Amino acid sequence: MPKSAKKPCTTQTSISRYFGGLSSSSSSSRPQCGIKPNPAEHRLSRGKLKLSSSDEDGLPSKRTKLAVKDRPVEDVQCEPRPSQGDKEAKPTLSRVEGGGGGVKGGGLCSSTLEKLKGFSCMADPFLRAIQDETKMDDSSSSSKISNTRSFVSPSFRDSHQQISNTLPGTEKEWDYETQDHKEEEDPELAATNQGFCLSKITRSAGRDGGKVAESPSDSSAPCRRSRSTYTPLEQQVMELKQQQKDVLLAVECGYKYRFFGEDAEIAAKELNITCHLDHNFMTCSIPTHRLFVHVRRLVSHGHKVGVVKQTETSALKASGTNRNALFTRQLSALYTKSTLVGEDVNPVCRVADVEEGGCADVVSDPPDSFLLCISESWDKVKKQLSVGVVAVQPSTGDVLLDCFPDGPSRSELESRILRINPVEVLVPSDLSEQTSKLLLSIANASAQTDDRIRVERRDSAEFEFTSAMNTVVKFYCHTPEKDSRSLSSVASFDSPVICCLGPLIQYLQEFNLERVLRNESSFRHLSSESGGMKLSAATLRNLEILNNQTDGSVRGSLLWVLDHTRTPFGRRLLRKWVSQPLTEPQCIAERQDAVQEMMESDSITLNSIRSLLSHLPDLERGICSIYHGKSSTQEFFLICSSLSRLGLELQALLPAVQSQIRSSLLRSLLLDTPDLLAPAHGFLKVLNEKAAKLGNKTELFSDLSGFPMLQERMSQIQSVLAEIQAHRKDVRLVLKAPALDYVTVSGQEFLIEVKNSSSSIVPPDWVKISSTKTVSRYHSPFLVERYKKLQQLREQLLLDCQREWTRFLDQFGEHYHTMKRAISHLATTDCLLSLAEVAKQGNYCRPKVCENNHQIMITDGRHPAIDLLMGEHSQYVPNHTILQRDGKRTMIITGPNMGGKSSYIRQVALICVMAQIGSYVPACEACLGVLDGIYTRMGASDNIFKGRSTFMEELTEASEIISQATERSLVILDELGRGTSTHDGIAIAYATLEYFIKDVKSFTLFVTHYPPLCELEQVYPQHVSNFHMAFLLNEPDVTTDADDGEIQPEFITFLYQLTEGAAGRSYGLNVARLADVPDPILHTASRKARELEHMVNARRKYQKLLSALWSICDKSSLEKWLQSNS
Repeated sequence: MPKSAKKPCTTQTSISRYFGGLSSSSSSSRPQCGIKPNPAEHRLSRGKLKLSSSDEDGLPSKRTKLAVKDRPVEDVQCEPRPSQGDKEAKPTLSRVEGGGGGVKGGGLCSSTLEKLKGFSCMADPFLRAIQDETKMDDSSSSSKISNTRSFVSPSFRDSHQQISNTLPGTEKEWDYETQDHKEEEDPELAATNQGFCLSKITRSAGRDGGKVAESPSDSSAPCRRSRSTYTPLEQQVMELKQQQKDVLLAVECGYKYRFFGEDAEIAAKELNITCHLDHNFMTCSIPTHRLFVHVRRLVSHGHKVGVVKQTETSALKASGTNRNALFTRQLSALYTKSTLVGEDVNPVCRVADVEEGGCADVVSDPPDSFLLCISESWDKVKKQLSVGVVAVQPSTGDVLLDCFPDGPSRSELESRILRINPVEVLVPSDLSEQTSKLLLSIANASAQTDDRIRVERRDSAEFEFTSAMNTVVKFYCHTPEKDSRSLSSVASFDSPVICCLGPLIQYLQEFNLERVLRNESSFRHLSSESGGMKLSAATLRNLEILNNQTDGSVRGSLLWVLDHTRTPFGRRLLRKWVSQPLTEPQCIAERQDAVQEMMESDSITLNSIRSLLSHLPDLERGICSIYHGKSSTQEFFLICSSLSRLGLELQALLPAVQSQIRSSLLRSLLLDTPDLLAPAHGFLKVLNEKAAKLGNKTELFSDLSGFPMLQERMSQIQSVLAEIQAHRKDVRLVLKAPALDYVTVSGQEFLIEVKNSSSSIVPPDWVKISSTKTVSRYHSPFLVERYKKLQQLREQLLLDCQREWTRFLDQFGEHYHTMKRAISHLATTDCLLSLAEVAKQGNYCRPKVCENNHQIMITDGRHPAIDLLMGEHSQYVPNHTILQRDGKRTMIITGPNMGGKSSYIRQVALICVMAQIGSYVPACEACLGVLDGIYTRMGASDNIFKGRSTFMEELTEASEIISQATERSLVILDELGRGTSTHDGIAIAYATLEYFIKDVKSFTLFVTHYPPLCELEQVYPQHVSNFHMAFLLNEPDVTTDADDGEIQPEFITFLYQLTEGAAGRSYGLNVARLADVPDPILHTASRKARELEHMVNARRKYQKLLSALWSICDKSSLEKWLQSNS
């Protein structure tokens, strides 16, 4: 590259500094700003011209290369020279090349003037001003050059017309005709425009060298360009960005992906990479082979990311009509948290790299990636809010829907959100304030940004019933597929569900993932799914079923206890089992039979099945990626080979399964699966394993009999290759080298290598491709033409192979439903094996689940998570539980703080959940009735996001339980009423508990520190019993020192044993001691507690005496009363 192109002139001084004619005042009063060059401008290159500037300005020597097409022009070099007093320095023009000497006094020689006649400059004002100045000098002096004026032959009009025709983009940046009139009226304006011209030339020369710095004297110059000059790539990016305003665009540029503008700043911050200014925009880049890593990282932080790819190839573009235009680029994929489907972001093909630790920075997929759509509508007839939800998991094809009434607290919606566990939520822009607060509280519940829910707000018009129904009708009436939902079945959905389904279809169409909504088998109703037990949002939280309440992780939860699955799809299914226990005794018994057989059997068949399920890829997501047509060859081969291997090995185990397996559920799962996996064998046979693993689609299909288009293209390529090889004989004859053969260097094929010593025999029409010190490499004209044709055919083959690959994926997609059913069988088997591992733990039993016998009878029950966390050497104290619908169905539990009351009531609920999942339970014996729901009110915490205080949150949950619980429910209330004053709290707790005893008649575990509640046992002796957690009390020592008289608090030894009867006190000061409250505070609290206790006892005593006195009606009774109380 020429030096002048690499190092442009860093100043934009007025042209008068070089050609004279203006005073210093006028020069300094009109500084100019630089103009960025139009990328379409042609460079001017002819000859060289040397300009010397003043040392006073400190201008470095620079060269500016100019060119108009193929006409050379002088280079202009700026050199400083000393100033002379207060007068402006007169630059000297000298010839750099050609031997011409400089002209003394700062003038131009005649040869230079002749050359300037042919100099086509883009600055009309520049040459016009020089021409005018030349005329003035001619009239006032002789032809001798006596001052600083510079003379130019007046041939500008012709040359300007030529350059105007050559550079069509110039007229857009400068209106010459308007400027001509202004210059005739104002000579100073002409001089100013001279500076503009030079700055423009300087910018043109420095186009490849980055920005051109302006001199201090030019910094305040007014900018004369009418618009910003953007590169073609920047213009292309701006057009794409205009269409996708809310998307971070990663634009493919050669071997990397680039972000521009604000996208670059966001990406640089999230990815921790460098962002810099390039032309008009900030930019940063990532390598192409790391795209999936960085896209996943951006998506995990809640961004919507678009991948823009080049849609043209170089060889085909070179042969087309737009060979000189920019590569066309289009948005090829969009990604959010719920739509990570596609070969750009799916690392399943890199499983080996992950196992080797090479992709440790890859953001892994969450267990579930549901996209949830929520709509709200007010039911005028029922006068209640109806909420519709539709949840779709594009990566697996699952679709859940539900419609339900909800209250101001949105508890029903919250429970469904916790069960679905979405990663992205689609809501209307006019979402209600209560629901917005709920989503905000759930989103902020996670301590990590990666785990937070992404909320996408859409136009509320999309959620209106009319608009949504039009979208649904249009979607289900066109291109019907096999097993697709009919319009009549979709139209039967409730209107809130339709209002969700319409926007969801439009949203998924932006990602090309709407196909999953066509499947009949994918739709499931949340409310009636398998007739499951109802677990409210508070129950899922308080019982720590899916996550613990300490840090929100899985460890310590019920799911953590039960999860011994070996496959990702099995893990997802187990989560559904845990959050939706069964209510059908027959289904529960089938699972228990399968678990028992797996636990007790030593069959080799079951061990073989366990090993088969180990180290499998995520088959469920893999086949769904294939179904969407977004699978890579590596992923397809991995999934298809795994399915084929499973099918063959399960087929070999069929005789053993039929003879050894007794469980009906296990037999049906294992016997059906091989036939469902059979289609995978045929697809695998067509593939070339090596090419599939390398991603080479041109050699992907080993048998081309089913691909006639590829056969034809391959034959064309072979024909060209044969012609090239035949041409080798002619080359040997010309070079007289019988053993000569083609060589390949740096990707250039079919090179003819000739030693430089023999270059004289090379024909002149051969094209030199490359050379070294010893050899040169050529292409003959024939090779040039044939090699170009070969490259075009190869690129066309790539396009043909891509089309055939898409058609191949569609053919596999026809078997999607059968494959999904087979994977569902494998997931169920994996979950049963996991429950069998749980059952092998010590002191677990198979519970008896009875539909008609409504009771909860547990012998030596234990808390499953605490029992596992404590380990084998620590002993967890077991407890009994006996609740019967016709007998004692309510337990009032009292006792000291930290005594184990909350752990006990959680333990009872978790054992019931485990039993209805089909699992063994941590107890010696258990006989349980089927529960329709478990409701809990535990803990004390406010909800700032919902605007509720602690007591309001407490009573809201209690109100929801009162409205939803039935006689087949288990209700757990822990310290209800403690958030307000003692009298109000006791009154609310008493009335609520009495309502459950008398009206609801549910199983109730009520933990309290209010002694008056224990009196309900006397009111309802057949249904209520008092219990407390046993403890040992060490009475405090009373210090008899007269000075302070300190009273020590009691010391309690917890026994954690449930015992009949009510506890007299709660012994809260003992917990204060355990919490290391300072001794002075403990002593003061003990003394105050003693005083209050004495006061209350005295009141009770006086009340009792007064009551007895009031009942006296004769003298003898009065005398007896006086004697007894004397």
